[in-house]
Amino acid sequence: MARYKGPVCRLCRREGMKLFLKGERCHSDKCAIERRNFVPGQHGKDRKPKIVGYGLQLREKQKTRRYYGLLEGQFRNLFEKAARTTGITGENLLGMLERRLDNVVYRMGLATSRAQARQAVRHGHFSVNGRKTNIPSFTVKPGDGIEVRERSRNHPGILSARDATAHAPTPSWLEVDRENLKARVLSQPKREELVQIQLNEQLIVELYSK
Repeated sequence: MARYKGPVCRLCRREGMKLFLKGERCHSDKCAIERRNFVPGQHGKDRKPKIVGYGLQLREKQKTRRYYGLLEGQFRNLFEKAARTTGITGENLLGMLERRLDNVVYRMGLATSRAQARQAVRHGHFSVNGRKTNIPSFTVKPGDGIEVRERSRNHPGILSARDATAHAPTPSWLEVDRENLKARVLSQPKREELVQIQLNEQLIVELYSK
């Protein structure tokens, strides 16, 4: 399966903001945005492009896609699904991104980044409603229960991530039992708490609607 294997701090610098792609490093002085807050490249310090119109729409799409760790094809397919769903397309899109299993594991505080959450899901450490689920793009729905499988409850990576994210807030649409390594989806995510960064999903809708 294709995936981005390059330096992720470069993505944050390109978007000019923290995308929280490297776990605890993003909250320290080692964060690339703290040290080199300019676009990557030989002439990055001198590049101050004025972005308007299509450029704004493209940057918003790229920022969202990189924030959730999706490739272009995956993101486009999810947008088309959101467009077919009743409701506001942009909010549908963000809601579907938030309800991906890898993102839910990250929101539970059992991974310090979405990349780590995706790997943990791929390795079969989690179950949904009692059934092993190793598909990061699996979409949970209200009423679903997510938990660490019995054989993985002492996994050092999961336990260390839980301790490292003890300060992280839990979204209201999730009921998390950190001690027992499980959670339940209470409702659909609300727009005001969908993402940690500022996003304008309407620009993405405009981009794909051309």
